[in-house]
Amino acid sequence: MLQELSIKNFAIIDQLDVAFKNGMTVLTGETGAGKSIIIDAVGLLAGGRGSASFVRTGTDKAIIQGSFVFPAGGTTYRVLDDLGIDHDDGSVILQREIHANGRNTCRVNGMLVNTNTLKRIGETAVDIHGQNEHQELMQPEKHLGMLDEFAGAQVAKLREKYTKKYAAYTQLKATLESRRANEKEWAQHLDMLKFQVNEIDTAQLKAGEERELVAERDRLDNFQKINDALQQTQAILTGEETSAGANDQIGSAMQAMQAIADFDPAFKQIAASLETAYYALSDAVGDVSSQLDLLEWDEGRLDEIERRLDVINQLKRKYGDSEEQVLSYYDKIAAELKQMQATDETADDLEERVAGQESELLQLAEKLSKARQEAAKHLEKAIHGELADLYMDKTVFAVHFTRAKAQSLMSTGLDHVEFYLRTNPGEAMRPLAKIASGGELSRIMLALKTIFSESQGITSIIFDEVDTGVSGRVAQAIAEKISGIAQASQVLCITHLPQVAAMADHHYFIAKQVVADRTETSLTRLDESSRVDELARMSAGTQVTKLALEHAHELLKLADEVKSAHG
Repeated sequence: MLQELSIKNFAIIDQLDVAFKNGMTVLTGETGAGKSIIIDAVGLLAGGRGSASFVRTGTDKAIIQGSFVFPAGGTTYRVLDDLGIDHDDGSVILQREIHANGRNTCRVNGMLVNTNTLKRIGETAVDIHGQNEHQELMQPEKHLGMLDEFAGAQVAKLREKYTKKYAAYTQLKATLESRRANEKEWAQHLDMLKFQVNEIDTAQLKAGEERELVAERDRLDNFQKINDALQQTQAILTGEETSAGANDQIGSAMQAMQAIADFDPAFKQIAASLETAYYALSDAVGDVSSQLDLLEWDEGRLDEIERRLDVINQLKRKYGDSEEQVLSYYDKIAAELKQMQATDETADDLEERVAGQESELLQLAEKLSKARQEAAKHLEKAIHGELADLYMDKTVFAVHFTRAKAQSLMSTGLDHVEFYLRTNPGEAMRPLAKIASGGELSRIMLALKTIFSESQGITSIIFDEVDTGVSGRVAQAIAEKISGIAQASQVLCITHLPQVAAMADHHYFIAKQVVADRTETSLTRLDESSRVDELARMSAGTQVTKLALEHAHELLKLADEVKSAHG
């Protein structure tokens, strides 16, 4: 569940901190006060798309933080374990910063993550159900996904297996089509890859080799200059051209100063400096001697280096600006060559393999379709039960299947699925998207959400004005349905209906005001008396009457009776 939410510099929100509890929480207030902005903020914590337009005018960034806890062994903790994110204390803090320049920063328990990872975690924690989901009901192409979601593990396993086989099938089919259309181009490309792979492979190129060769060539090119410098240095240090070398002279000076070092600290410091110089020069004498011993002129080696550098330069001209780029290109074409050689068979061979895979795929698609049809029966039964509670007991809901041709296997199988509806007895079943009203869509979507919430394991469900287009007893039924969902999951609900607000366990009022010429949103938790006033305002509008207050009291009394009966 979502325990705490902190929002800063987000849209018209300057600073907002709120603690949430179990059960059903409603957010009410005037239109435009910022209710949906709070839901947008939670949506961003769940990995929703961020935009610089969310950042409050005049600020550098918007900051949103949410603290969550989940049942032990829940899906969220398993995802965190997979990602290596610590959650030993049981709490999970999701944080998102959206900068004015559009940059996003996401953290989970202090660990930086990308938005895809945040979404992977967030979709196990929060389920936001808004009016846009009604639009999904109006899009038949989304209905198959809804059915599969309801069907659960059995269909999910079959669909995953089918998807993998379908990907392999389409790849092989594309290869066959390419071979048929481009036999000549295929052969030419294969020959070119073989030549390039062989050329780079034969060169035995190594990263950093050119740099080492250039350094060695420079030493050989400057052999005489290096030899002269080493000889001269050795002569100066060892005294080959004078009676005493520089090192011996430094040694004599060191001994002279050491003899008087005890008379003055300054003398001792000079003696120490000379001693350091003496031993450093002694080491230098040894190093110069070693370099002279190693120094060797090899004209054949110089020619060998020049030839090798020429090979490297030729490879760079063809395949990249550096050895690393050449080697990266080699890895790429070697993999492509391996794939082409693996499928280096005749078009007839490929056609036989495609036919074999298509046959296997068709069998698996039939199993998937059968499992879906079985799940559809259970969904229809469950939907009818929920709709009866929402005063749509005469409505008939059906999952309508049409089959693709065997030669037209789709990435999702053989099935086209669309939800059909009959709202009144005696009428024909018709596509839901063509006949359902806004209120009916609200109730159907709520029915689906009620069914799905029992199996998804999501601990926080948000309803954003899902009661649009309903009133009266239907509004009361929706309120009771949402309250029922809150028995198993934390529910946050934005509503304009007093019936829904009365069913809440916790009630927050959202308002906006102008402070120092800036619009700000505030959030206040209502006590019992304030709830009565707010419910009366929701019922009566701007002028709260005595009758509206009495109605508000009645709504709260009814809500307590309903919750007691459910409890």
